[in-house]
Amino acid sequence: MAYQTFRQEYLQVPPVTRAYTTACVLTTAAVQLELITPFQLYFNPELIFKHFQIWRLITNYLFFGPVGFNFLFNMIFLYRYCRMLEEGSFRGRTADFVFMFLFGGLLMTLFGLFVNLVFLGQAFTIMLVYVWSRRNPYVRMNFFGLLIFQAPFLPWVLMGFSLLLGNSIIVDLLGIAVGHIYFFLEDVFPNQPGGGRLLRTPSVLKAIFDMPEDDPNYNPLPEERPGGFAWGEGQRLGG
Repeated sequence: MAYQTFRQEYLQVPPVTRAYTTACVLTTAAVQLELITPFQLYFNPELIFKHFQIWRLITNYLFFGPVGFNFLFNMIFLYRYCRMLEEGSFRGRTADFVFMFLFGGLLMTLFGLFVNLVFLGQAFTIMLVYVWSRRNPYVRMNFFGLLIFQAPFLPWVLMGFSLLLGNSIIVDLLGIAVGHIYFFLEDVFPNQPGGGRLLRTPSVLKAIFDMPEDDPNYNPLPEERPGGFAWGEGQRLGG
């Protein structure tokens, strides 16, 4: 019974969120079981381009460190905001969501050539949080019950939290920068005088990922009500 319930809940998670979070969990499990080591996964331009270890372009986004507080923290935020984006503003636009993943990953990898970061998954999570926060500017957030602020400040609060934990803020700044570039090109520039859409999802992605809507009355997980965890609970201002 428990297995059937878990399976049902798991299959209800939208496909991109399900695939990415599952890959992250399985990668971490493989490291914990010593089937692989982080040295086989990390971002190393020399090994990628000179020794053709191309898999590192992907695996460096899948490992968030050993199981512990930092791993759980990142997994919860990744799952929450990835799912809310996919079921919210990207509802019925799976190809566009995949394109955002590819665009963000490519840009982050290019920036990664110039900064000393070996794993980019946390920065990718911050990018997702940033895009969600800018698309939900009137949501009021509650961080650990200590701070109340509007959603656009969430990435900066997380950066401050990382600083308090003694982590490098370069990761957070990279995620914020890439998230802002995507948000500007996708949501801001097209609405400016003389602007236009510079990011267009390739038709091949649309052919692969976009499927007809199964249920037009489906009520997606509301982006404006993240809830569920004390460090990220939110509600509409005035609600």
